[in-house]
Amino acid sequence: MAKTIVQKILFKNTSPKALYDLYMNAKMHSAATGAPAKISDKEGARFTAHGDYITGKNLQLVKNKLIVQSWRGSDWDKSEVDSTFMIHLEPKGKDVILHAVHANLPDTEASHISKGWQDYYWKPWKKFLAGKVISKPEM
Repeated sequence: MAKTIVQKILFKNTSPKALYDLYMNAKMHSAATGAPAKISDKEGARFTAHGDYITGKNLQLVKNKLIVQSWRGSDWDKSEVDSTFMIHLEPKGKDVILHAVHANLPDTEASHISKGWQDYYWKPWKKFLAGKVISKPEM
């Protein structure tokens, strides 16, 4: 049965625009995760992240507010359908709450991917926003 991950992450002293750009700008995405990404802010465009480990397509984009993508890992069984990943950015004063929902994940991948969002995205993003250099992660 498919799994869904729901995460709520507080980013202090930043803006929805800064977080949106970290994800949707290829150069910034790569710098903030320490891994190569090819992504654009165009609906319908395909993307890759962490080299070619993650692939997908931008399904819906609302600048500085919402990102909805089809998403899959390169090591998933071919019979698995693509998952759906969503980021909603909620401003709270000088902070932003990032709501992440990752749905329709294969059972065997859900716990690994949940930890992966923390280890390869949210923690490095916080370091990056604090001005620290992000090194290439071990996958």
